[in-house]
Amino acid sequence: MADEMDEMMEGGEIKKLMYMTRTAPYGTVYALEALEVVLIGAAFEQDVCMVFADDGLFQLKKGQNTEATGMKNFSPTYRALEMYDVEKLYVEKESMDARGMTEDDFIVDVEVKTSDELTSMMEDMDIVLNF
Repeated sequence: MADEMDEMMEGGEIKKLMYMTRTAPYGTVYALEALEVVLIGAAFEQDVCMVFADDGLFQLKKGQNTEATGMKNFSPTYRALEMYDVEKLYVEKESMDARGMTEDDFIVDVEVKTSDELTSMMEDMDIVLNF
């Protein structure tokens, strides 16, 4: 990660960054770390987008109750992304359909993209980080 951040800072050039998150919000640190890294990228005033696929969709699900896990519910933090100019949030259509979810299930506004559309977007990115 440090190498990617160094690369972003070289020459002051704005980079296009895609953060792809595929893991459920709890049980590992990946989801929370992805969110933290997105906020860091945004703080460096980079062109940031975030993609949620597979079980990563559950990070955005409304009504999360983490009391039984003993972990803090960090999902409301996604609503703060807009304050950091992170407004491009995408959900993979195939993942959404497989989980029986709709756009109404999410705590933030998302744009639904097919897997093919996301692959095409990746080709236009300077850096793609997977979590």
